[in-house]
Amino acid sequence: MKQITDLKEVKDNLPIKTENMSGAIADLNQNDNPGKNTRVAIIGGGLMGMALAHRVSELNTTVKVFESGSQLGGLSTHHDYGDFSWDKFYHVIVPTDGSLINLIKDIGLEEKLRWSRSYTGYYVDKKFHSLNSPKEFLLFPLLNIWDKVRLVFTIFYGGRINDWKKLERTTVKDWLIKMGGKKNFTKFWEPLLLAKLGENYKRVSAVFIWTYIRRLFKAREHPVEKDYMGYVSGGYKTVFDRLKDLLAKKGSSVMLNTSVESIVLLADGGLEVRYNDKIEHFDKVIFTAPINILEKVTSPTLFEIKKTDKSIEYLGVVCLALVTRKPLTPFYVLNMGDVNTPFTGVIGISSLVDQEETAGNYITYFPKYIPSDHEYWDMSDEAIREIFMSGVRNLYPDLVDDDIVSTHINRAYKVQPLQVLNYSGIIPKIKTKHPDFFILNTSQFVNDSVNNNRVVQHVDGFMEQVAKELEKGPITNLR
Repeated sequence: MKQITDLKEVKDNLPIKTENMSGAIADLNQNDNPGKNTRVAIIGGGLMGMALAHRVSELNTTVKVFESGSQLGGLSTHHDYGDFSWDKFYHVIVPTDGSLINLIKDIGLEEKLRWSRSYTGYYVDKKFHSLNSPKEFLLFPLLNIWDKVRLVFTIFYGGRINDWKKLERTTVKDWLIKMGGKKNFTKFWEPLLLAKLGENYKRVSAVFIWTYIRRLFKAREHPVEKDYMGYVSGGYKTVFDRLKDLLAKKGSSVMLNTSVESIVLLADGGLEVRYNDKIEHFDKVIFTAPINILEKVTSPTLFEIKKTDKSIEYLGVVCLALVTRKPLTPFYVLNMGDVNTPFTGVIGISSLVDQEETAGNYITYFPKYIPSDHEYWDMSDEAIREIFMSGVRNLYPDLVDDDIVSTHINRAYKVQPLQVLNYSGIIPKIKTKHPDFFILNTSQFVNDSVNNNRVVQHVDGFMEQVAKELEKGPITNLR
């Protein structure tokens, strides 16, 4: 299987300017004793924090991960669905996710990796359309032959664009009309954008659609696993359990339900981490949590943030996970061309995942991506469940109460930044001010959507830059 890591691109675009990379600082007085493990704290136990902990623990280090929640995983954490546990939100691995696949192999889970044929559908005008073969695409009734040719060209060309900077300067609407024509936009793209972003799509740059075309549509060109998508048996819980076990075997550890209260530079070298009314000293600290937490708990002597007048807007998600006794959809992704449906799309994870994984049941996700001021955030789970289930029954009128095992409403407040025009120019520029302190988080993604392969890529690029520095003792005479 061809594996794509593109670590040079990650390194070149990494906005971390850690001053400990310079030769001048490397020559300063250091406690550089190769016989003594460097003690490294990692703040945040999501995929970025745990993948990073795994990489760092392979060096001459001892690692401790601090996670404020009761479970590891962040957006990739698991959920108890009654008779089984599975991912809280839907995740999938595509064949071109080289960095993520390499990590799964590296931690000994290659035999747990499963591949299944994936199918895509489109719902519009109360009809389901399968779009999984040239014949089905040619029969798609909303577009004529010429429109379909232009649509294929948009996808083909978009997947091969490398200069994403140019796309930042044009709206997604203008770019899609220029590439595929107004009819393609009105009939095919606009309903998808409205379902995904609402009226916010009018402010989004073409980078938004480019990231999806580049990852998902290029995956379908893979020479070995064409139209296949993957998952790890047991879901991402399997991945995080293995990462935690491997850390323990190397003498490192994970602290759950642990709120970091402050991080302070020590005069005699290293840093002090205060958590749960306890204090612990570390040689190095790597911060992977969001910026708002960074500003709250970290001494300003360790970092600076240059912000612009525009603040970053995030989309969150409210997601109904529906467990049923029978399958609802043959499609992994059912794109919604109906703006009146209360959810963004339908994700039929059980079209990929073996039913043994879900206790013989079927699980289907119904997500709705919403801005921070949406009314859903103030509504109860029961109220949202009623709205979403009404939409489900309209979509699948044959579904009866006896078919339903359970319903679950899951929420995440910050999932994906809204990639407005010239988005890379409004991202806060984060710079560490001390070589024993590092920052690594998703706010540094300027030209990609937040997905697990991109997270692992980011970690790999970071480690290429600083691995040698992490093994050195604390620098003591910079103040």
